[in-house]
Amino acid sequence: MLRSAFVSIVTAFVLIATSSFVAAEPLQFVILDPPVGLDPQEPTLFALNDGRVVMSWTEPDGDGFVVKMTVGNFSGWTEARTIVRSNDLFINWADFPSIAAFPDGTLAAHWLQEDGDGPFAYDVNIALSADEGRTWSAPIVPHQDGTQSQHGFATLMPITENALISVWLDARAYKKDLFSDPASELPDAMQLRATQLTSDGILSEDILLDAQTCSCCQTSATVLSDGDVLVAYRDRTDTEIRDISVVRLEDGQWSKPSIVHKDNWKISGCPVNGPAIDALGETAVVAWYTAANDTPAVKVAFSKNGGRYFDAPMRIDLGEAAGRVDALMLNEQTALITWVEWQEAGEVIFACQARIGEPCGQQQTITVNTGAGSVNFPRMVQTSDGVYLAWTQPAIEGSEQQNHKATVRVIFARF
Repeated sequence: MLRSAFVSIVTAFVLIATSSFVAAEPLQFVILDPPVGLDPQEPTLFALNDGRVVMSWTEPDGDGFVVKMTVGNFSGWTEARTIVRSNDLFINWADFPSIAAFPDGTLAAHWLQEDGDGPFAYDVNIALSADEGRTWSAPIVPHQDGTQSQHGFATLMPITENALISVWLDARAYKKDLFSDPASELPDAMQLRATQLTSDGILSEDILLDAQTCSCCQTSATVLSDGDVLVAYRDRTDTEIRDISVVRLEDGQWSKPSIVHKDNWKISGCPVNGPAIDALGETAVVAWYTAANDTPAVKVAFSKNGGRYFDAPMRIDLGEAAGRVDALMLNEQTALITWVEWQEAGEVIFACQARIGEPCGQQQTITVNTGAGSVNFPRMVQTSDGVYLAWTQPAIEGSEQQNHKATVRVIFARF
């Protein structure tokens, strides 16, 4: 059985949090059973103020797809509730829907809706729910350009009691010369853009944050204790250097982009491998994948001054990194990082606790995937009780799901 096989290979850790230390001890995660249907994929998680989590995912639905959600915790889940059902959803393994919650309890979910005949003509759609997903508002499109072009890799991040920011990659200027060097041979430029949305559906101006970014890496955002916002993404230069940058929202103004670290990864195509950022107090952490100098690696860098400057990065992988990172600050000294790596046994989800100035003491195996598919982009979230981790689990031969393509796996480790 898949469950027993999974339990036998899971290694986890107790997270004993104090103001300055997090200890790691071996422990098996609790395996949870969310109410997913047949062949679900790409789960995302968000922590609610009451200690529960909300999860969204995508399932096939006739000739189309449906985006669903549930609310729950280690004790159980609500029934699956439909966010949107359509034959025109844009479905992609790396660019997928998400869900978030305003502090006032309003849920916000985003998905991608096809718009036009082009293979990458799609829009970000956001809907709101005031009743935990039982009903949803009409979709709101955060970008206001009206072009039939790519709009995706969005992040929703609540920043006040009744407002969130939405950031996304935007192709409105694709194949237009926006590069700083007029003689550049690069034919196109993706943009990073942002807007704010209130819980009653009021949309602010669509703002340009960076006119020249990598085209298909996930974005990530976090809020500092002073209310400032940090957004991490993969940048792009005229010479095809694609390292990780951050921009900062402070007193209502966005900063210019700044590089987290100069890996100097030169690559002529998008690696489809975005960074993850999180913060606690004034400490921020960024995790990312790079293959600079033909060396695939997962790196972590801390900032002790709210993301204005990052320390030298630490490499945490075991040598065969595939990336697809996530990051959580456990306290102001320690971050929990997950990533995917190829090992002889298969595709492995690893986790470790990195401390400021100290690399991971031990890389711990979460699961080894031997199915005919990928775990794609595992996602974490932290509550007052512990850590939840979810991913797409391909069917494994001999398992109870072997007649289907995949399921969603969710696990929990209590503090």
